[in-house]
Amino acid sequence: MTTEKIRVAAIDLGTNSFHMIIVEAGSGKGIVEIDRVKDMLCIGRGSISTKMLDEEAMLAGIAALKKFLVLATHHGVASENIIAFATSAIREAKNQDDFLRRVRAETGLKVNVISGREEAEFIYYGVRNAVKIGKHPDLLFDIGGGSVEFVIADQRGVQLLESRKIGVARMLERFVPSDPIAPAHIKLLEQFFAAEMVSAVNKASELKVKRAIASSGTAQNIARMIRSASGVESDLSLNNSSFTREEFLKLYHAVLPLNAAARRRMTGLDLKRVDLIVPGLILVDMIFRLFDLNEIVISDYALREGMVLNYLKHRFKDERADGSESELDIRKESVYELGFRCDWNKGHAEQVARLSLQLFDTLAPYHQLDASYREILEYASLLHNIGTFISISSHHKHSQYIIMNGELRGFSPSEIEIIGHVARYHRKSPPSEKNMAYSMLKPKHKRAVDVLSGLLRLANGLERGHRQNVQSIKAEEAGRGITLHLKTRVEPDIEIWAADQLKAWLAIVLQKEITIATL
Repeated sequence: MTTEKIRVAAIDLGTNSFHMIIVEAGSGKGIVEIDRVKDMLCIGRGSISTKMLDEEAMLAGIAALKKFLVLATHHGVASENIIAFATSAIREAKNQDDFLRRVRAETGLKVNVISGREEAEFIYYGVRNAVKIGKHPDLLFDIGGGSVEFVIADQRGVQLLESRKIGVARMLERFVPSDPIAPAHIKLLEQFFAAEMVSAVNKASELKVKRAIASSGTAQNIARMIRSASGVESDLSLNNSSFTREEFLKLYHAVLPLNAAARRRMTGLDLKRVDLIVPGLILVDMIFRLFDLNEIVISDYALREGMVLNYLKHRFKDERADGSESELDIRKESVYELGFRCDWNKGHAEQVARLSLQLFDTLAPYHQLDASYREILEYASLLHNIGTFISISSHHKHSQYIIMNGELRGFSPSEIEIIGHVARYHRKSPPSEKNMAYSMLKPKHKRAVDVLSGLLRLANGLERGHRQNVQSIKAEEAGRGITLHLKTRVEPDIEIWAADQLKAWLAIVLQKEITIATL
């Protein structure tokens, strides 16, 4: 990423809504979101069958774009860094040229109309920067108003890019004449979806796809409604959260029999999706069934973020952004971005992380945590001190707050929760049931927090002087205890003194006395 600071606005002229995201990139901080806005004006209203954008929709679209541009200018985005792409409804409209000429004349904005395949590719760029793509192929799908994009990808890259004309606004106009929807119309929709998805389903079956990642407002709204029904806060970040087929079916069966008035009263449902949610639910149900899925993961990033990443890649000739998924470690990148945003002491954080990992490895026979927790420890160690950005006093608590609310990409909510707790307990009081957030953790997660925070406390003590003195650590069993032998550059008097003060919690967790000595 460039060291030059740049602000970019990306506008997505979708069938059902216009969206804009404004980001700042550079300065080693990665991409930081500045603002986002949407207007669900439905430019495709009535155009699905007529292939003509109506006058009222075009006027509403131009008015929305004028507001977007004022906001972008207010945030300091240069006109040459405002990019705009039009998708399904405008792509198919016979009068698209007339609309785009009017947009250019009244706003100065040049809108690029992209193909369905290009749209799928941008969505892939966005999603892979929010959710870690697996070693085994994943299905990515984005539900738009006019089209649905399907991508199958793994860490080697893309195996399928496909766009199908089965968006929720299109399906609502074509297949949902009654409210509530009649069983016969549900059956027609299911048959149409099945026919349109057959090539993606066959490819997924061939590649043994087991997981799906969904982006777009429809998928997010479904996830939010499921959360609300479970009593979970619906305004928390949805990224990397998931819902199971069982959870989805409860919502599906609760919503479909309702009419619009009853749906409007449901908690978590966006009022502008009261009608669109019906074909959306039927589509997601068919995706679950045809792809034989048990769970769908949510991505906050999609087309707009992909547009930004693609723009920056070409703007700064960032070859890495064009590489394979294996070259993109979004989890580590996201951790480093958060650290830089909090003006962290990078050298100190990295040394504490190195020592934490050495302790994890050399003490593995005693803590017996699996390797997945090693990565969690590394990220908690890198971020343990970012709370000093707010205040030195109680900075461990501030670190936890920032981690929990820092929109780390590529992590599940439970992983972020563990990272936050480990950072929280790197100093002062150890984990305690008196802390409500800790007490609510699953038993296996409490055990992980206990061990990892103990390792981090000790590693932090061994870097007390901020001089990167300790080079390696080896554990040796000594009677009923453990001796940690340090290899150092100079006499580690400060480090051993600090570590002796911080080793007690780890000793309790491992049920071993700990002695620290030099080689």
